[in-house]
Amino acid sequence: MDFDPSAAARPDSGVFGLPHTVDEAKVALLPVPFDATASYAKGAAAAPLAILEASKQVDLFDLEVGKPYESGISMVRLPPPIARGLAQWNREAGRLAEPIIAAGGDVQANRKLQASLRRVNDLCARVNSFVYINALELLRRGKIVGVVGGDHSTPLGSIRAHSETYPGLGILHLDAHADLRQAFEGFTWSHASVMYNALALPGVARLVQVGLRDLCQEEHDRIRVSRGRVVAHFDPDLARAQLDGASWRSQCARIIRDLPREVYLSFDIDGLEPSLCPHTGTPVPGGLGFYQASLLLGAVAQSGRRIVGFDLTEVAPGEDEWDANVGARMLYKLIGWTLTSVRRAKRR
Repeated sequence: MDFDPSAAARPDSGVFGLPHTVDEAKVALLPVPFDATASYAKGAAAAPLAILEASKQVDLFDLEVGKPYESGISMVRLPPPIARGLAQWNREAGRLAEPIIAAGGDVQANRKLQASLRRVNDLCARVNSFVYINALELLRRGKIVGVVGGDHSTPLGSIRAHSETYPGLGILHLDAHADLRQAFEGFTWSHASVMYNALALPGVARLVQVGLRDLCQEEHDRIRVSRGRVVAHFDPDLARAQLDGASWRSQCARIIRDLPREVYLSFDIDGLEPSLCPHTGTPVPGGLGFYQASLLLGAVAQSGRRIVGFDLTEVAPGEDEWDANVGARMLYKLIGWTLTSVRRAKRR
């Protein structure tokens, strides 16, 4: 049957209502339904499926990015044993993590909690390996790889795979939080530590963070002493500059100037205004508007830099499906601007 991009999505269709298999698609989305170390509110593990369903309501022609679907987009269908295994890891790690989180990570006097912490860290390491192996295999097949989390711990394996494939890359990190804590609450692979762990990868040259507005002194100090390897654009400073008359376009130019030619996008949905993601695990007042974020991604693509991969995390679907709706539309922008950047880079 011929595919009609203007028609309603078929019930058996893939992401965005598309018919593509992973073999046919240029963009491969790897779902990682895991949120065991979420320290405030859970729910992000349900995001990949919720975004998949919500994406079928997204019109495929986009006023900013055109027709990304023409390049082929497919979400990896995890084999049932793998899907069940991930779900089991998430349930077990989440159950063991709860009393550790309740204790604020203080497990020194409790051998049972110490054993639970070791097990949680082991399960999270297994998720990292799963993501790394699958992302690397997709990259070797010539795919553009996007991770759909899950909490923000989930893309670390993909960041590792991309940093090995594109050594010297920069990470553009949109988030309310710096995620530079070391082993937050004792969890080595915490969602609050993903950028700390990413900086340990030798292939990551620079981390540029945007929208930060909720971080601890340890993280602030780590940014300050990084000697320019971490460049932070704090949300209050961005807001103040706009209120004083600076255009968002000029601020985008300032943000991206520190990025190298090859860029990995890491997008925590709580980098947006909470009205766009009210059920995310750790919402924070402030943040970027939807089109502020899209214009920033567009500025990266239009600068001649190449976006080599991306992730979207911390979307926690609520009963009204609003978060999944926004997440699906942000995902389409991520894909569209990534493809735009690849086309522009080829022409240079």
